[in-house]
Amino acid sequence: MKTSRKNSVLPVTLLAGMVLLAGAVGLAHGQKGDAPKSSAAPLAHIANGMGRDPQPMVTAQPHALPAGAPAPGADAVSRGAYLARAGDCVACHTAPGGQPFAGGLPMSSPIGTIYSSNITPDARTGIGGYSFEDFDRAVRHGVAKGKGSLYPAMPYPSYARVSEQDMKDLFAYFLSLPPVEHAVPGNDIPWPLSMRWPLAVWRGMFAPDADKVQLKQAPAIAAQGTPEADVKARGAYLVEGLGHCGACHTPRAFTMQEKGLAAADAQFLAGGATMDGWVAKSLRTGGSDGLARWSEEDIVALLKTGRNRHSAVFGGMADVVSHSTQHMTDGDLHAIAAYLKALPADGAASTYTYNTATAEALWKGNDSQRGAALYVDSCAACHRTDGLGYQEVFPALAGNSAVLSADPHNLVAIILNGHQVPATATRPSTFTMPAFGWRLNDAQVADLASFVRSSWGNASAAVSADQVAKQRKSTPHGN
Repeated sequence: MKTSRKNSVLPVTLLAGMVLLAGAVGLAHGQKGDAPKSSAAPLAHIANGMGRDPQPMVTAQPHALPAGAPAPGADAVSRGAYLARAGDCVACHTAPGGQPFAGGLPMSSPIGTIYSSNITPDARTGIGGYSFEDFDRAVRHGVAKGKGSLYPAMPYPSYARVSEQDMKDLFAYFLSLPPVEHAVPGNDIPWPLSMRWPLAVWRGMFAPDADKVQLKQAPAIAAQGTPEADVKARGAYLVEGLGHCGACHTPRAFTMQEKGLAAADAQFLAGGATMDGWVAKSLRTGGSDGLARWSEEDIVALLKTGRNRHSAVFGGMADVVSHSTQHMTDGDLHAIAAYLKALPADGAASTYTYNTATAEALWKGNDSQRGAALYVDSCAACHRTDGLGYQEVFPALAGNSAVLSADPHNLVAIILNGHQVPATATRPSTFTMPAFGWRLNDAQVADLASFVRSSWGNASAAVSADQVAKQRKSTPHGN
């Protein structure tokens, strides 16, 4: 991403100062005038329904393709560039500080560390010696030239859905890149798990036959771009295939295969395991942490800007928005949203309803509830005492899916380690939540998380100090 941080430092500094000043003079509730004379007045904006649409602190702009971002074009290379963005290929095939697509990113797995491959057209260390058939066999079938079966860290079960034309365009794009001579380290997997032949068995048991998949989806692929095209079919193609969303958002069995690869599978996109310190949320429409309360426009906004009226991206999803989805066309983002909203629910719909009791107590100075004082001291200036935050800047905690989730992992991780909402072309400011793990002990973090999970209508289970301690020890940031 080419966004300059110099342009956003001053606005963000001024904004942070304004918010802190507002909190100091009692305006963190969203008040614009003088302090009210009665305790009921501060909550009038909630009682009349306005509390569900908190004061925006950024100007919403129409979505536009970021300047310089690849768009689908008439030639194979530009089409392939767009597809590589949509598939977020750069995320896994670029090591920290390394050249784009030159590989070497270490990926932890239950069996050891796997390093991503160099996919630049270097003849010795990359794919310069590959034919299209070699490339296709690796990406859609999981068999690499000269290596044999690939580990499922490469999401070839999802890529089986990618059409042959899109594969040819991707290949054309990668061959157009500058070759980078970079030999990636060998995988750090102990014997006998390092043997490749069992992977062929794994492929046969759990990976779909790409040729059969192509035959089944041929009519939908042929219809893409025509008036008869089903927008949800395009969304399915992107989500289940090139976007490989299930790689993170679908739970896996102990044999490491995803427990579903398509909408018809009940556990597909039902929420994944912990990866890099974060838990990927459910993308289905049931449960308190799914997308039931999100509209299609909410989904599009999050994918395009990294934030919406409900939440903001964190963890690995911040990289997905930065590298990939912000660069996609609105047509493709709406197709993804339509597909996700059409998925069958994976549980009872959310029954969340905003409740003013906590906001009223805090306005009156009553912080006797366990964790309340910690919240007022550390959180209220940005997220407000009514828990509604500032739309598209500081996320609401009231009704937030990361707060409502049965698993408090992400909420605890954010308190311990902080997080950063990425700058995007249409929302060029970066907002950072500081880490509190360095100054709050396990009991304090547990009290704070429990307070947030039980306030403003949130009704999730309390968090224990033992849960925090265990998570603190395992966190990659070590706070």
